[in-house]
Amino acid sequence: MQTKTATVSAAPKSRWTAQDTTWVLSLFGTAVGAGILFLPINAGMSGFWPLLAMTVLVGPMTYLAHRGLARFVLSSSKPGSDITEVVEEHFGVNAGKLITLLYFFAIYPIVLIYGVGITNTVDSFMVNQLGMESMPRALLSIVLILGMMSVMIAGEKLMLKVTQFLVYPLVAILLFMSIYLIPEWNLAAVSMDTMPSLGDFAVTLWITIPVLVFSFNHSPIISAFSQAQARDHGVHAEEKASRILSRAALMLLGFVMFFVFSCVLSLTPEDLAAAKKANLAILSYLANKHENPFISYLGPIVAFVAIVSSFFGHYLGAREGLNGLVSKQLKSFGMQVNEKKIDKFTVVFMIATIWSVATINPSILGMIETLGGPIIATILFLMPMYAVHKVPALKQYKGAMSNVFVTLMGLIAISAILYGLFF
Repeated sequence: MQTKTATVSAAPKSRWTAQDTTWVLSLFGTAVGAGILFLPINAGMSGFWPLLAMTVLVGPMTYLAHRGLARFVLSSSKPGSDITEVVEEHFGVNAGKLITLLYFFAIYPIVLIYGVGITNTVDSFMVNQLGMESMPRALLSIVLILGMMSVMIAGEKLMLKVTQFLVYPLVAILLFMSIYLIPEWNLAAVSMDTMPSLGDFAVTLWITIPVLVFSFNHSPIISAFSQAQARDHGVHAEEKASRILSRAALMLLGFVMFFVFSCVLSLTPEDLAAAKKANLAILSYLANKHENPFISYLGPIVAFVAIVSSFFGHYLGAREGLNGLVSKQLKSFGMQVNEKKIDKFTVVFMIATIWSVATINPSILGMIETLGGPIIATILFLMPMYAVHKVPALKQYKGAMSNVFVTLMGLIAISAILYGLFF
């Protein structure tokens, strides 16, 4: 393995291709969803200065964590192995089952969050922009969920093409909205007088890191991405994967944090608190606050597109995880595995549970803080760092300071659940 690594590091960089750009957009599209539309609310409630600190942290967090997971997948001696198969290879069958379980629960809550988010976005649009009365929540949510699920059932290839196509207008509109809000900025928030106390500053960073992890997360696609790099680039896969991941992280940092800053500087902490209480995406809140018809109609549409496009990618991961869990369990009992029946069960289970949660309407930010962020951090931040110290195929990555940083950020994200439970 070390000989192979030396060859990779000594080799000249391969040229950038259209396929590489496609991967950057796919990684970006997977990350841009409900998390980003809710990130300004949590990240901005304590003002400008904690947000600036988050911006410094989130770029390295995103790049280094996803690079670590990609390296883990690429460490397999068996070509074409996905993440659960790599875990089994390095840690054994039982660990493979555990990671499959964690992988499912890292993605599944996000799918539930999207069910809540799209219901609230459409309901707010109907009431505030179209002047209609609210539909019964249970009816509205099942119509929207069945609509998204029908696209999934119709064909994954078409869905992936549509999702990728949506990234271009989404990026353009996010950039336009960020610039459009500049005249609304209140630069008094940048004053040193608004600097929170050290204790408040630390608590804000602590409870917001899980939301950052969630908002910039594209781990559901990393396994397939890494397999593709191994297939296309062989021994140079790690070098190519790192370059693509670094550009995706820079793109996310630039577009997303500009959007977050623009939203936060154009709203007051009271506005952000009201948006959180209403359980609304930031664009829906802006649409309700501004009388400008352009924002009023464009904001909810962007929120809708972002949620739907990201729902598709995360549903694929959740379905893969649940199918894997059921298959492994049936095999352990010596029972025959019928993949078509398992897939039908998964579809029914997903519709029923997403509908139930969307109807109940729990706090989206609460779900991100207590479910999404911490579990994603376990898979994305901690497992690859543990593997670096335990797996011979990854020993060349030992001793890097970046490993300490990724591990620390992962532990902080997981510990933040304690804040929600005890404070």
